[in-house]
Amino acid sequence: MPLKELAERRNILHRKSDAQTIVSHALDDIQIGRVALVSSFGAESVVLLHMVAQANPDTPVLFLNTEMLFPETLTYQREVAKHLGLSDIRVIRPSRARLMERDVDSILHTIDPDACCALRKTEPLAEALAEFDGWITGRKRAHGGVRAALPLYEKQDRKIKVNPLADWDTARIAAYMDTHNLPRHPLVARGFTSLGCTPCTTKVAEGEDPRAGRWRGMEKTECGIHIVDGKIIRQESAA
Repeated sequence: MPLKELAERRNILHRKSDAQTIVSHALDDIQIGRVALVSSFGAESVVLLHMVAQANPDTPVLFLNTEMLFPETLTYQREVAKHLGLSDIRVIRPSRARLMERDVDSILHTIDPDACCALRKTEPLAEALAEFDGWITGRKRAHGGVRAALPLYEKQDRKIKVNPLADWDTARIAAYMDTHNLPRHPLVARGFTSLGCTPCTTKVAEGEDPRAGRWRGMEKTECGIHIVDGKIIRQESAA
């Protein structure tokens, strides 16, 4: 079955399903194939990590260590994985040879942030996902921009991408964390509502969009991981 048709059929099938059901079915869907969770272990990541752990704690979880992350994120990643009993955490890093060739001084983000994201995020993730037929993400329509019309299932290149939390908002995320007594990322309490690499992430003021602190002052709003047909999608508002 063509992947676009498969995604459309799953959107119809799961239009009234809850997020946990979508996660569980995606992990066992023989028509999709082998599925991994891609997680930043960021501000809201623990919700989806918990759902995956409930469905199958042996699910491969791909964590991108760009080597520019906050130390708190690295500690949080280890603590959450242990807390939830996730047994297959795969820490993905950029190629050492490519770093030496393209960003030996670690200043590429100041010159060409898209190129930096490609080097440290998009390329390593694409290579790590090569063995999988689909992947689960934590994207949400509430983040706005092109995400406002986010489907539960979508085709990206030659894979199926699953967005179980597409219709969740911040209040629902917080309520789920409270219900299941899940650990918060320590930087959230300090005003970081969306977390990426240290040079490109700032605190968010009250009333600002949750992703306003990502690439502040730039046209850039996406790292490039969530791309369509290999192209980064520019947005009018933060997403």
